[in-house]
Amino acid sequence: MDADNEVARQRVLEAADELFYTHGIRAVGMDRIRDAAGVSLKRLYHCYASKDELVEAYLRHRDLRVRGALEEFVAKEATGLPRERVLAVFDWLHWWFGEPGFRGCPFTNAFNEIGADSSRAAAAVRDHQLAVSAYLRGLIAATGTPDPDAVTNRFLILYAGSLTFAAISGSSAPATYARETAAAILPADLPHT
Repeated sequence: MDADNEVARQRVLEAADELFYTHGIRAVGMDRIRDAAGVSLKRLYHCYASKDELVEAYLRHRDLRVRGALEEFVAKEATGLPRERVLAVFDWLHWWFGEPGFRGCPFTNAFNEIGADSSRAAAAVRDHQLAVSAYLRGLIAATGTPDPDAVTNRFLILYAGSLTFAAISGSSAPATYARETAAAILPADLPHT
């Protein structure tokens, strides 16, 4: 792909990312993305052959952004014990929930909107969930927790539930409650690794 096409592709993706997250996937048509990206409709469809393809690209782009921000925050803010790194996940959620324009989990939003209507989008949502799960499991396993799989499943419920309640309430408080619950699940006397 030549440089002009790559620039156009990135502009389309950035426009779609903003519009889909802010207004919803079904509410945003390709014409609106074209206008926001400043490309012709022909160029847009050259970059992404269908809206389904663009939605998948948006979700994969969001996945990299969300996980990158989470991992960077945890690495920077929680340099201490492994238990602190696990709990920092909820500190990051608290930060994210307070950001201007927070509209909930983009993956849950997308799945609630289009569900299995798009196998490509559903696969991108599942891939995100698996990646977050693997990241959390790694943090939890580093604490020495005897059953990291079971604890990870509980933490995923706290993570997803706090995202949902934060979007509904417009408050960062659900992350605080989730962190308190997570702290109660992780034993305080874990071996230091």
